[in-house]
Amino acid sequence: MNRSLRLTLLAVVAAVSLGSAGCVYLESKERELVFRPVRDYARTPADLGLAHEELWLAVPRLDGPGEERVHGWWLPAARPAAPTLLYLHGVRWSLGNNLFRIARWRELGFNVLAIDYRGFGRSDGELPSEAQIQADARAAWVEVRRREPREDRRFIYGHSLGAAVALELAAGERGAAGVIAEAGFTSLPDVVAERSLPVGALLTQRFDALDRARALTIPSLFIHGTADSVVPSAMSERLYAAAPTPKRLLLIDGGSHSNFSGTGLTEVRRAVAEFVDLAQLAAQGRGAPVTMR
Repeated sequence: MNRSLRLTLLAVVAAVSLGSAGCVYLESKERELVFRPVRDYARTPADLGLAHEELWLAVPRLDGPGEERVHGWWLPAARPAAPTLLYLHGVRWSLGNNLFRIARWRELGFNVLAIDYRGFGRSDGELPSEAQIQADARAAWVEVRRREPREDRRFIYGHSLGAAVALELAAGERGAAGVIAEAGFTSLPDVVAERSLPVGALLTQRFDALDRARALTIPSLFIHGTADSVVPSAMSERLYAAAPTPKRLLLIDGGSHSNFSGTGLTEVRRAVAEFVDLAQLAAQGRGAPVTMR
């Protein structure tokens, strides 16, 4: 991520010198540098002995007529009547490289529907964009609602950039019991500013999570490692402060951005269980369970 931000600065300088033609170059180059997709899968759920279903969701093309496909996995939970979680990953890799985290959420008691945005993994498309990623998340949410008719059993989760996507979806779509944002940032320009790069105003891929946190109408849980060297935990504190109640904040002492070691898993397990109870009570107070028409 750090290297990408430095390269983004170079692209901005070049684009400004090229005038209006440079603006087109800037957006394309910026997207290449911000998003770090991987096509190949390191592993699939079958490699871990996990039952799963391959998903292909149709989404309209944003640059012309026709449709493209978003690839995903459905991992059913071990127990009946488990809540369902939409999993949204960050700027790097693909579903296969995020499998350890996807499997962890299943272990925490959820059915998990996880997708690769267009341009990632086996999904169609070449160069990801903020607009495409948000459209892909909305298509996945339709599938979550189809599979789980009860509002009080539907949750949205995102990690890093996926946290911004999750907050956008939760603020703009109905039918979720709660949203969980892990290692989230306030906006992409804010991440750039943290590194003293004076280009935030020129970025086209903004992912303004702080604005969307303010617009939430459902319970929220923010999780962040205090030793995160990619996105400072203070950004999750700002997201938490902006969100309306009910809300929860869990800072994992010594936790990193990726948390490969599972640092703080005991605290996460407890916080998630408490949050699910809180969110389900709130959803039932809004009239859930709700069956999608």
